[in-house]
Amino acid sequence: MTSFARVPGKMTESQLRELIAVRGKSLHERGYAHGSSGNLSVRVADGILVTPTGSSLGRLDPARIAKVAPDGTPMGGDPPSKEAFLHLAMYAARPHAHAIVHLHCTCAVAVSCLAHADPRNVLPPLTAYHVMRVGTLPLLPFYRPGDRALAEAVGRAAATHRAVLLANHGPVVSGESLDDAVDNAEELEQTAKLALLLAERATVTLNPVQVADLEARFPS
Repeated sequence: MTSFARVPGKMTESQLRELIAVRGKSLHERGYAHGSSGNLSVRVADGILVTPTGSSLGRLDPARIAKVAPDGTPMGGDPPSKEAFLHLAMYAARPHAHAIVHLHCTCAVAVSCLAHADPRNVLPPLTAYHVMRVGTLPLLPFYRPGDRALAEAVGRAAATHRAVLLANHGPVVSGESLDDAVDNAEELEQTAKLALLLAERATVTLNPVQVADLEARFPS
């Protein structure tokens, strides 16, 4: 069973619920989430808070945000997202992560559909901030949303990666706080946008020495 002991104590569960609603609304209003796509979660002492199934990130009710035990058992709120197990798998693999953002944002999803993407690292190191906030980004094979095999694949990759990209689906990004995870997810989407804009153009990326220096200073 996942240990949920490493939880920052500065915010109450009620405050975290409010923060999820505020950050979800911001992501929705700025075009990072559409319809009822995407989900957010935060680690708490006895499980996670995760957005409910079928909910729009733009219209979250803090009191109805789901609470889920480490083994996936619902503990309160509305029924959790069918991808709650994906979040739990990433938390289990990343003890220092305290929040996860999963989006279906346009540019990252577009990159996840490209036929010749490198599955070991699907986005080039175009900027320092991408290396610092996202790092190496593996592309995982397609699984049906909610498939437990998807959670297992995410858990394996997350042990050594801050973020993963699900083929024909979207990114899953962790952070030390919800604000950190949101910032990381936004950086990933902007790098995906740059990669698409620069496609088939001669491009200067960060070189291996520069990337290694950044990775040493900002490890995943």
